[in-house]
Amino acid sequence: MKKILILLAIVFTANTAVAQTQVGAVTLPNSVNFGGEDLALNGAGIRKKAFVLKLYSGGLYLQDKSSNAKSIINADETMAIKLHITSSFVSSEAMSDAVREGFDASLDGNTSSLSSEIEKFIGFFSDEIVENNVFDITYQKGKGVVAYKNGKELGTISGMAFKKALFGIWLGDDPADSKLKKAMLGK
Repeated sequence: MKKILILLAIVFTANTAVAQTQVGAVTLPNSVNFGGEDLALNGAGIRKKAFVLKLYSGGLYLQDKSSNAKSIINADETMAIKLHITSSFVSSEAMSDAVREGFDASLDGNTSSLSSEIEKFIGFFSDEIVENNVFDITYQKGKGVVAYKNGKELGTISGMAFKKALFGIWLGDDPADSKLKKAMLGK
């Protein structure tokens, strides 16, 4: 009986270890489910500012692994980006500013066609943000972009043009962090 319990403990520990990935000081799950779709961790990394300040750990979740940023941005498939905040420097105001800058870079400064959607999305970050908050920024096929904070739904924004611009913040030609983009693409 003792040998069986030890064996079960080993098997359980091994399965738990495989189900998560360490990204800096954060552990991200290897799979998530949004909109009834199972998504696997494609890649993950750390968003840094000034090369030393670690702002958050981020992971990209897809139905099928891919290293092609353009095809991911353009895909009408359920996907998600998980952001686990690791710094007290990430405030509501700082996140709103960063998202605004990200859309500007993603859309080459041409944000006017999506201005109302961008402002609605930025509103999702209006409540206080503290270390260990987790944001799930998802695109759910047939529904649109659905954002969550600590598992609570914040709102939905429909439209592929918005989805492409949003995922372009991390995966576009002028990403928020080129090393994070590379890591999310599994490179």
